Amino acid sequence: MRKLLLSSIIVVIAVTYVGRLSYLQVINPPTGNILDDTAIKAVYDYSERGHIYDRNGVLLVANQPAYDVMVIPREVKALDTLEFCRLLGISKDDFIKKYERAYKYSTRLPSVFVPQLSKKEYATLQEKMRKYQGFYIQKRSLRDYLTRNGGNILGYISEVNEFDLKNNPYYSLGELIGRQGVEKQYEDILRGQKGVKFIQKDRFNRELGAYKNGMYDTLPQPGKEITLTIDIALQDYGEALMQNKRGGIVALDPKSGEILALVSAPTYDPSLLVGRQRSRNYTRLYYDSIAKPLYDRGLLAMYPPGSPFKVINALIGLQEGVITPQTGFTCYHGYRYGRNSFMGCHCPGGTSKLNRGLYNSCNTYFANTYRRIIEKYPSAAEGMAVWEKHVKSFGLGNYLGYDLPIGKAGKVPGPDYYDKVYGKKRWFATNTLSNAIGQGEVLTTPIQLANITATIANRGHFYTPHIIKAVNGKPVEDEKYTRAKKTTIAPEHFDHAVQGMYDVYNYGTAAHLKVKDITIAGKTGTAENFTRIDGERVQLTDHSIFVAFAPVENPQIAIAVFVENGYWGSRYAGPIASLMIEKYLRGTITRTDLEQRMLEKSLEEEYAKPLSGQPFTINE
Repeated sequence: MRKLLLSSIIVVIAVTYVGRLSYLQVINPPTGNILDDTAIKAVYDYSERGHIYDRNGVLLVANQPAYDVMVIPREVKALDTLEFCRLLGISKDDFIKKYERAYKYSTRLPSVFVPQLSKKEYATLQEKMRKYQGFYIQKRSLRDYLTRNGGNILGYISEVNEFDLKNNPYYSLGELIGRQGVEKQYEDILRGQKGVKFIQKDRFNRELGAYKNGMYDTLPQPGKEITLTIDIALQDYGEALMQNKRGGIVALDPKSGEILALVSAPTYDPSLLVGRQRSRNYTRLYYDSIAKPLYDRGLLAMYPPGSPFKVINALIGLQEGVITPQTGFTCYHGYRYGRNSFMGCHCPGGTSKLNRGLYNSCNTYFANTYRRIIEKYPSAAEGMAVWEKHVKSFGLGNYLGYDLPIGKAGKVPGPDYYDKVYGKKRWFATNTLSNAIGQGEVLTTPIQLANITATIANRGHFYTPHIIKAVNGKPVEDEKYTRAKKTTIAPEHFDHAVQGMYDVYNYGTAAHLKVKDITIAGKTGTAENFTRIDGERVQLTDHSIFVAFAPVENPQIAIAVFVENGYWGSRYAGPIASLMIEKYLRGTITRTDLEQRMLEKSLEEEYAKPLSGQPFTINE
């Protein structure tokens, strides 16, 4: 009986061991993670982020040293909390919150307790760190922005959040990641690869040295430097011209699609979002709901395109064969249609052919052209579908595919839209006539309008706008950016549009904006500006719009300027566009009269009016 009992116990123990080993090796095998061993500590060595340069080699973003206080919760021993808080410049409540956050993240992995100490703070604390077990100081680098401009382009870096940690295993709590702009778009290139050292500890938690002589340690790999297409001198100038104004400027190289300037006004100094004051400064910028400095108007704000859109309708009319350059329409200071509808016009009146219609921006001419396009087909829906296809071939109604992380698609209405509004077969060209002059349901962003201008400069094709030029000195030659995209308009029609835009500077609405010895083709625009108050449609001060490219014979810059509540196109947007063109092509300004006026002029009183304190409004 005793032998049987002993044998049974041995069998039970054997089965238990075999079962446990099977569970560990088959059902729940080892992870292979070195840090599963509680006697091993990881110390990360962070790489420096790559530098950022402008197209001319000007250094825009470098790095500066900073120091993080790290914590490993399971190693923390009793300490003088009040003294430690005083040294760190935090409250006891902050200490508890930070510790609980770190503990929740991991008891054995290091995480940032207090980030971004200054050199002075580091020097004071370093001498006393031995008193605070479980805490140590780790050096890392922060961004050093060497320009006060381009905050919307460059973006910033900040600590990872729970979403980042959940979706990207590379990051640990307290590490930094790119936010907005180039810092976000090219995070994987700029951040480099962090290194790690594994430290062996004894049973008393004392460090013994490198684990297995450092065979698993890795060295940090620095981030790659990138060169942007931006001309920082042009960017700086654009931001100066837009001081005390709201709106956006986008300048492109039409031959390549490279973004030369991307101005959003008002903007912010990127250095505000560096260091321990970053969070406070960000909160202040974020909650500025009037000026919205963090809102990139060049990419996100959608405006009616106004009169520059007339050039598109002219080209569609030529392509569809409903007009020729010699086709004339008589204007009686406006266009009457329907029973009681009248579209006013500021042109001198009389009979206009295409060229005169363009440089005088005649509403009557383009209302007739638009009707002919839509009414060419058996139904308004069929005509609208053809018109929509032509418009979208210029890159409108989509995100263009540029390499920045934000944007809006704009709006190009088609037959489906009007079927929903009016009902199928219950609408006609006259119901949508505002599209003829860029005042209908069409909405564009500044970068889209700049891209249209580049397309006209190229006589019918464009390259995807982009902001990356080179990585580690090697030019980026992605087919996405080097392959031309063609419109549905035959190239021969563009010469007529270009001539009309050139004559805008010779005889038309921008004749007073000429720059000596630079041939410029442009188009003024005044976009009506509406909002709704308690369900009622209220008209505000018009937006000022201007598009241009130069030189006409060999285009090197195409530009679109939007100035919110800026009245007519030649009052604010036109002068700014002309100055930007001269600045880029010559590097100096001869039209100092225009320059002084734009630098001094402010629209703050306009924005302070009731209902006008909005970042942007759109036609409804």
